[in-house]
Amino acid sequence: MHTCRTCNQSFGSELALELHRDKCAEGRLLCGLCGERFREAEATEDGWHYACPNEDCSGEGLTEDLLAGDAGTATR
Repeated sequence: MHTCRTCNQSFGSELALELHRDKCAEGRLLCGLCGERFREAEATEDGWHYACPNEDCSGEGLTEDLLAGDAGTATR
């Protein structure tokens, strides 16, 4: 069983959980430089490199400038 730590909704597969995480209202990234919150999909084009989607901000890199806050995953 795979559970979203943010909203506690459970999923039967890791793929279903990953698809949910991008839509979870609570699971948004936070830019530590400009303070903007946004969905993970807005911050990446390839799933490896992340940058703040705000044109006036130079924040980049998960766990560097972009923080997941309380978003995360748990596996039971």
